[in-house]
Amino acid sequence: MSILYVTIPLAILLAAAGVWAFVWAARTGQYDDVETPATRAVFDDET
Repeated sequence: MSILYVTIPLAILLAAAGVWAFVWAARTGQYDDVETPATRAVFDDET
């Protein structure tokens, strides 16, 4: 039972860190262009 005193706050902390990371990534524009990275690997670079 005492392990719950450790795991529940740890789970809440990890969940909060995940939400913060998602909000940070969304605000800084990480999800703006979702099409180009997928097609960039298909085409050769011009030299």
